[in-house]
Amino acid sequence: MKHLRLPVVLAAGTLVLTACAGVGNNEDSGGSDQSSADSTPSGTLNVMGFSGEDEVAQSRIAAFKAAYPTVTVKNNKGDFDAQQFLTAVSSGNPPDVVYMARNLIGTYAAKGAIQPLDDCIKNNEIDTGQYREAAMNEVKLKDKTYGIPEFYTVTANLISGKALKSAGVAVEDIQTTDWDKLEQTAKQLYKAKAGRPARIGYDPRMPDFFPIWAMANGAELVKPGGEPNLNDPKAVEALQYTIKLINDQGGWSNFKTFRDTFDIFGEQNQFTKDQLAVMPIENWYVNVLRDARKHGLELASTPFTNRQGEQISTLGGSAWVVPKGAKNMDAACKWAKTMTSLETWHKAAEARMQTVTKDKSFFTGLFTGNKSADEEIKAKYLKPTGDAGFDQAIENYYSALDKAKSLNPSPAGAEIEAAWKNAVGKALAGSVTPQAALDQAQSEAKTAFDKVSQG
Repeated sequence: MKHLRLPVVLAAGTLVLTACAGVGNNEDSGGSDQSSADSTPSGTLNVMGFSGEDEVAQSRIAAFKAAYPTVTVKNNKGDFDAQQFLTAVSSGNPPDVVYMARNLIGTYAAKGAIQPLDDCIKNNEIDTGQYREAAMNEVKLKDKTYGIPEFYTVTANLISGKALKSAGVAVEDIQTTDWDKLEQTAKQLYKAKAGRPARIGYDPRMPDFFPIWAMANGAELVKPGGEPNLNDPKAVEALQYTIKLINDQGGWSNFKTFRDTFDIFGEQNQFTKDQLAVMPIENWYVNVLRDARKHGLELASTPFTNRQGEQISTLGGSAWVVPKGAKNMDAACKWAKTMTSLETWHKAAEARMQTVTKDKSFFTGLFTGNKSADEEIKAKYLKPTGDAGFDQAIENYYSALDKAKSLNPSPAGAEIEAAWKNAVGKALAGSVTPQAALDQAQSEAKTAFDKVSQG
């Protein structure tokens, strides 16, 4: 779960602030791509930030190797590491292509650590219209494109049907439109033992889900031009509300300590062990939960909505970028194109279906960031699962795809994220008020934004 990785995220943000300065603030560093759609790349392609372990990844790597057998792929497995990346770029020995979260792209683009891909896209005839518009917006800065997007994570409420039955709560009562009613429902679902949480009623997923609560209340944390807007009164109100939800359920210290015991990837997880009634979470988690049915999981789901009752979602996902100084631009561009193409995604879906058949399970969707691929794969492979709760959850995620929005891209994107996460952490701990925390975050983020904007 993302909140478990908060220290890593904060550390990455700090590294961006300190280490990028040595890269050079030159948006066009690294030269242009001289490849073409019919060129034949060769040599070694060094890949960073891509774990590439499951069948969806392996099938796509295989597709690239089959298309370009003269390229030797060296995949430095493991998630994106900011320090490792910046050290490689600064030393003049960067990888050729890097897989990173799209919300980091603005910062690295502004500092010249990654190259614009407009020539790459044109020369290799990459149809950017196939990718979802919201994902493409995340990889742009000052009308230049710095990444080729893939995967598309959206959010809905996942619910333990057993917990609802035990508390006499109906599924339709799980909603984020009426915040007063949601608070009362969370209290009704909450269970305590010796004054400490024994079952969380509704986990608002703080600190990481602060952006969706701000969005639900009508706040825009980053303005269209990339300027931070972290202490918007509606954002402050959202933070105050989620802290109140947590305080109703044991207070942050007890709440977090209990939540940290969840075995979220286990078959006997927080739902099957009746430790949690409801939480908003991304679409990948439905796939994790399939095996929990044998341990009594009764899944239900509702969309995450704003206070006007409209379905909303924040947006996550990664992109392929090319660092400054990459030595094999031709292979890097073709890698990005191949890994995200309609044809390759179909191969990935076929590989996933083979796994599903072998496991005697069911398909929960493949959310790729390629609109055409999503639609065709859904039409071909998504069938009723035989479990109404899973069917509803999957449908809620698919219906969120065209409603999802990311924070606006910013040349200080990583710094802005580090500022609000730090602020929310302090407010949750009670060391400062939500207003004071977000005021300080806004000041820090604005300083970072002004600095990078002024060059």
